[in-house]
Amino acid sequence: MSSPALGSARRPWLLLAPTLAVIGILLLWPMVRVGILSFQDFGLRELVRGGAEFVAFDNYRDVLTDERLWKVALPNTVVFALVCVVLTVLVGTLVALLLHRLSPGWRALVTMSVMAAWAVPAVTGTYVWVYLFDARAGFLTGLLGQLGLVDVATQNLFTERGWFYAIATLNVVHHGFPFVAVTVLAGLLTIPSELPEAAMIDGANGWQRFWHVTVPMLKPVFAIVTILSTIWDFKVFTQIYLMPGGDGSNREVLNLGTWSYITAMSQNKFGLGAAIAVLLTLLLLVITAVYLRTLFKEEEL
Repeated sequence: MSSPALGSARRPWLLLAPTLAVIGILLLWPMVRVGILSFQDFGLRELVRGGAEFVAFDNYRDVLTDERLWKVALPNTVVFALVCVVLTVLVGTLVALLLHRLSPGWRALVTMSVMAAWAVPAVTGTYVWVYLFDARAGFLTGLLGQLGLVDVATQNLFTERGWFYAIATLNVVHHGFPFVAVTVLAGLLTIPSELPEAAMIDGANGWQRFWHVTVPMLKPVFAIVTILSTIWDFKVFTQIYLMPGGDGSNREVLNLGTWSYITAMSQNKFGLGAAIAVLLTLLLLVITAVYLRTLFKEEEL
């Protein structure tokens, strides 16, 4: 007969079992399947007839020796993601500080307006930004032309790597900053008002109060929004793929996500596409692990 203590220890796992089973089916098994696929020579023939030859690390060798990885896809992915994360957290924090200073009524109104940007689907938001920067009729393209920054008559911003990712960055930051703003605002509302007031009495200015009082109190909040933004921005796909040239017609703007998709779906090289996807996942895990390790070291000081 099992002891009451053993029964109590099993009860939480029994309650979690249905959820864990769903997660295993919907998340873990597809990840395992992609991992297995990355070691196979899997193309359209194998998809139709079944069966596939294992090629060990050949797919990974082909990816790692492809100059597109080192000159195009990897730099585009890493630089774009890092810029988006920094700007998303920065803009979201500034908006949260603004919301915190507003009265409850205005705060609710502005918060709903801000959340509208987050509620818009990525597909819709991308088409809006594409329209704004359209080479012929885009409002922002015309504004840049009037400022002398672009030649509207001869220049298409979507064909240039720098401008392409500048527009994609605006799109991603605009879509992502509301989450950061609302999350940081929730953290600001938990800080006792006595702390910044005491710092102000001691002669601290606004920046000093923010850096020495607010930031230490909200460190866990900033850690969460940074990690989530990193995960989201490293695997951005929709905002890149739907922009002109992002579907593979312009090889200079490929990132790891679009490269993996185009390789698998357009070229029917599913094993090679899976290998690119696995490398993207490993890169994301490494960057997240390094960030968490740095954060925990700072906590120990």
